[in-house]
Amino acid sequence: MVRRDGSLGEYPISTSIYQLNRTARLTYPTAIVLVAIANGYRYGFEIIDATGLGAGTVYPILRRLDDGGLLRSSWEAAVKAVDRPPRRYYRLNAGGALAVREAVNRYPGLAGFVPTPRSADPTPA
Repeated sequence: MVRRDGSLGEYPISTSIYQLNRTARLTYPTAIVLVAIANGYRYGFEIIDATGLGAGTVYPILRRLDDGGLLRSSWEAAVKAVDRPPRRYYRLNAGGALAVREAVNRYPGLAGFVPTPRSADPTPA
């Protein structure tokens, strides 16, 4: 979870700012998506609901962050996905944690923008 001071104590940081800038543009919508993931939102529709951003914004950001190595992702088992497509779950890695810190520094007030979910899905990515 992102604290108001921008700290993410549980993530070791070993990625440089250079790598962050090389892999993903840190736009305001990207920062919102990163904070949502840091706060426990794990899949696309959940992130859309929490942030108010549209699917045409969230899914390209998730794909870019995943391709850029700032997130880890995994598909939900098909047997869990009854009457709906399987979900793709996302989690921050060390580079993603660095990106969240950079986002909170760049956009003050962002840490409190996305609420923490009542019950975060513990499914690992």
